[in-house]
Amino acid sequence: MAEIAKLANVSIGTVGRALNGRGRISEETRQRVLQVAESLNYKPNLAARSLSVRKPYRIGVCIPQELHFFYDQVRGGILTESSRYEDFGIDLIYRPVDRLGAGEIEKVKELIDSNINALIVTPGDPKRLTPLINVAVQKGIPVICIATDAPASKRSSIVCVDPELAGRVAGELMGRLLLPNSPVAIVTGMLHTDIHNKTVHGFSEVLPQVCPGGAVADVLEGHEDEDETFAKCMALLRKSRKLAGIYVNTANCLPVCRALSSMGLSGKVKLITTDLFREMATYFEKGTIVASIYQRPFVQGQRAVRLVMDHLVSARPIPPVFYTNPHIVLRSNLQLFHEMRETDKTGMTNTV
Repeated sequence: MAEIAKLANVSIGTVGRALNGRGRISEETRQRVLQVAESLNYKPNLAARSLSVRKPYRIGVCIPQELHFFYDQVRGGILTESSRYEDFGIDLIYRPVDRLGAGEIEKVKELIDSNINALIVTPGDPKRLTPLINVAVQKGIPVICIATDAPASKRSSIVCVDPELAGRVAGELMGRLLLPNSPVAIVTGMLHTDIHNKTVHGFSEVLPQVCPGGAVADVLEGHEDEDETFAKCMALLRKSRKLAGIYVNTANCLPVCRALSSMGLSGKVKLITTDLFREMATYFEKGTIVASIYQRPFVQGQRAVRLVMDHLVSARPIPPVFYTNPHIVLRSNLQLFHEMRETDKTGMTNTV
């Protein structure tokens, strides 16, 4: 801009007014500035322009720290995508909760009161969180739910795998592995969480269509707690000696794997899990895990940030739903997934 000003024989301020179409300058001066800019192949720095007229975009993030197998990857996606917008000015305000739903009301209230421009949140108790989400939206704060949903709220969007589809895929896989009339169990987090409930429904609906007489005999809520899940699985396996399969619809599969191993049932009870992390590799190799429905949590984190920033920077409308396509992980394609080859980024501090 200084070079344009020198060649056009005007001030830098006049160059800015001519290029931005603002301010009172003569048409002759405006055209002279534009001709010089064109001859120099000048292109405005949109990021710098954005920073010159406003403060950095403050994005509140409230996701659980447990289960870290899943949410570390979500956080890695958020960090990676936010780095693409550094030139536009992005300030991540990170207020995690220990576990899904634990203390989320207080953390979300704190974020809403922190002059944020958008909120990314994983609802653990959607019924209690809905009024707060509605308050944020009424204040002009877009709210992106990630991994779980608050469907009764006025949230701007949900980023996740289609839960009904994920459950149906798992139900079809399980049905093709079992003999007719086989009983199975589902291990979930919390049924009042919308995503978990829909996944259970999808699985339960498809299983008997593929496996005649197949039925869901038990649904265990592990509340994303490893000790609780292990204890409940051990009790289930002792009680239900004819159990043929287990579907885990959260990333909390390790206690189920340990329970099957402890009872000598690895490979005998067909286990379909959700998502993927390094600790699962051994159980794939031993045949404890037959398949896993991979929800691509890293991509979910990336997409949530991209939807927010495209809206804030470019005024693009936010779609009400953004579903990622689930992938099926088997022992044969296990090494194709980056979780088996590299360490995910997890370096977000309390305030970034």
